[in-house]
Amino acid sequence: MSKTVLFHELGGPEVMRLEDVAVGEPGPGEARIKVEAIGLNRAEVLFRTGRYIEPVRGFPARLGTEAAGVIEAVGEGVTQFRPGQPVSILPGLFSQNDYGVYAERAIVPASAVVDRGEIGPVEGAAVWMPYVTAYGALVQVGGMRPGDTVVLNAASSSVGLAAIQVAERIGARPIALTRSADKKAALLKEGAAEVIVTESEDVAERVMAVTGGRGAEFVFDAIAGPGVTELAKVIADGGTHLVYGWLSGEPTPFPLLDLGMPPVNMRTYTIRETNRSPERLRQAHAFVTSGLRTGVLRPVVDRVFDLADIVAAHRHLESNTQIGKIVATV
Repeated sequence: MSKTVLFHELGGPEVMRLEDVAVGEPGPGEARIKVEAIGLNRAEVLFRTGRYIEPVRGFPARLGTEAAGVIEAVGEGVTQFRPGQPVSILPGLFSQNDYGVYAERAIVPASAVVDRGEIGPVEGAAVWMPYVTAYGALVQVGGMRPGDTVVLNAASSSVGLAAIQVAERIGARPIALTRSADKKAALLKEGAAEVIVTESEDVAERVMAVTGGRGAEFVFDAIAGPGVTELAKVIADGGTHLVYGWLSGEPTPFPLLDLGMPPVNMRTYTIRETNRSPERLRQAHAFVTSGLRTGVLRPVVDRVFDLADIVAAHRHLESNTQIGKIVATV
């Protein structure tokens, strides 16, 4: 039996329960993992509350797509892993309707598993969603180059901080947006070239000032909603507005018609674009592992909870007070 987080109805953090679940043996193309650490993501909050891009198909439902642990057993046809091997589980390669890693032991598709080498379990559960999302969107899809400017909201999130570091590594200039001044010092410490406090500063005015009137080549948007109109105003001609999240939960207009049809691109991105392409995933894995090895990429972990305290961990995740990744250990 394995202690496993399940929920039997949609709702807040309190609907999650830690229950004993039989794990069984991995089937063809699967691996069973002894989970050591779990990376918490907004996708789990949205799935638990029924606001994710795919609905919950049935109850009880599982949670979690990102973790680190050790291979316990592999199914038929899996030859690239061996029992005892330290691994990470990559998000975006399976549905939470089919698998979930909020557990002591979890069966997952072997295609979602990568060797984590010398990376520890907490770090191994904290790096893949943030860095692959930032690299995949800004570099693989957007083509970010040295000298470019990227404006990013939700900057103190794990993906926001990863985007700052990815931009730095490429030679681009990250401008972080934050609602209040409380997180400004931390964002500057983590590498933001500029921090704009949105409740007291005019975003478009500041961006134009620091770019010499050119505007930003990229907006990296985790929030969407009505705010896309204001953000679109800061984009340089030929630039791109990349929407990778929908934290606002509000209807999102297409702003370019109201703004006089500027020559600006607007598109969505999810980590699935990278993780489901073998070539893109190979590139992203190489970028992240080399960055970790050299210290250029520095994962920021906000707090570590025990799996037994998963309700408290989700309440902290929804508080929006964190700076960096929240991890649960097993």
